[in-house]
Amino acid sequence: MLWRPSAPVRSFRSLNYRRCNSTKASEPLKILFCGSDEFSIASLRALNNAKHQDPKLIQSIDVVHRPGKPTGRGLKVIREVPIKQIATKELNLNTHEIDTFTGWIPPVSINMIIAVSFGLFVPPRILGSAKYGGVNVHPSLLPDFWGPAPIQHTLLKKRPMTGVTVQTLDPVHFDHGTILAQTPSPGLPLDTGLDLTTAKLTALLGEAGAQMLLHVLESRAFLPPLVDAGWYSASGGPIDHAEKITKQHRFVDLLTATADDILIRHRVLGGLWCYLPNGERIILDEIVPSKPDGSIPHEPATLIDEDGQLILQTNTGGAVIITRCTVAGRKRGTGLMHVKHALQ
Repeated sequence: MLWRPSAPVRSFRSLNYRRCNSTKASEPLKILFCGSDEFSIASLRALNNAKHQDPKLIQSIDVVHRPGKPTGRGLKVIREVPIKQIATKELNLNTHEIDTFTGWIPPVSINMIIAVSFGLFVPPRILGSAKYGGVNVHPSLLPDFWGPAPIQHTLLKKRPMTGVTVQTLDPVHFDHGTILAQTPSPGLPLDTGLDLTTAKLTALLGEAGAQMLLHVLESRAFLPPLVDAGWYSASGGPIDHAEKITKQHRFVDLLTATADDILIRHRVLGGLWCYLPNGERIILDEIVPSKPDGSIPHEPATLIDEDGQLILQTNTGGAVIITRCTVAGRKRGTGLMHVKHALQ
C-alpha cells in the first residue's frame, strides 16, 4: 500500500522561500560550487543571478566539476559533464576540473562550499577551509531516498509525494547533515503517470531546490545556532536508500518482470536490456504497451515475432511491443530485423 500524507498538498509553484526576516549576518559569500548535471545547473544559475543582484550576499563563485568520461564504441568519445559548458560558456565562471580532492587546494578566498548532485565526498580538509562550512541540495525528503539516485527511485517506487532538502555537508557521511530547509509537509504531489519522466522531475525539483537554496543563504540559516528544519523523519513515511543506478537495474528478467514494471523502468531509466534465446544481448531503445486482452497468447517469458511486431511476453501474462532495439556491439537502433531473424 502506498503511503500518503493526510495533510492538504501544495503545488510546486505555490512555495515561496525567498522572503525572510533573519537577524543573522555574514560576510559576502565566496562560494565553491561542486556540481555536475541538470539538477545542479538550476542551483548554479540561481546563485549566479543572486551574485549580480545582491553582491552583499554572494561575492564570487568558483565551480568544481569532474572530468568527462569516455563513452560510445571503443570509448573514443569524451562526454563532458553538463555543468562544464554552462559554467564556462554561459556564466563565465572560474572552473576547476578534478576527479579527486586528494592533493587539491581550493582557492584561498573561498568561505562556503555548496555541493549539488556532485558525486564526490567533500572531505573535512576542504570543509574546514571554508569559514561557513558547506551545504547540499538534495532532491528528496531526507532521510527518505538518501543516496546518489533519489529522483530515479522516487519514480520507480511510485512515491505520491516528493520534495527537496537543503542540509549541511557532514564531514563523515553522505546525506547525514543538519536539515536547514525542507519542502513543507506533506511534500509536493506527484502524478506518476506515463508522462512523468526523470528529466521532467529533475527540472521541477531543480527549480524548487534552487529557490530553497537561496532562501537558506538569504536567511543565513547556515550560521549557528543551526535549527533542524526536517519533518519527514517523524512523519511515519517510508525511508529507503536511493542506491546508484547500475546496469543490473536495467536488466529485464522475463521470469519476474511485469509489463508495468518494464514500462516504468524504461520511462525512468531507459536502455533496458535482455537476452535473446541464442545468448545475444539486446537493448530496448523504444517500447510501447501491448493492448491487454486478458489472455496469454504465447509461452510466458519469451520474445515473439508476430505479424511484424516484436512482442516481449512476460511470465505474468503482460506484454510490451519493442519498436526499436539495438544488438549489443552493433549500430544503435538497427537490431529489429536481426532479432526477428534470430527468433525464426
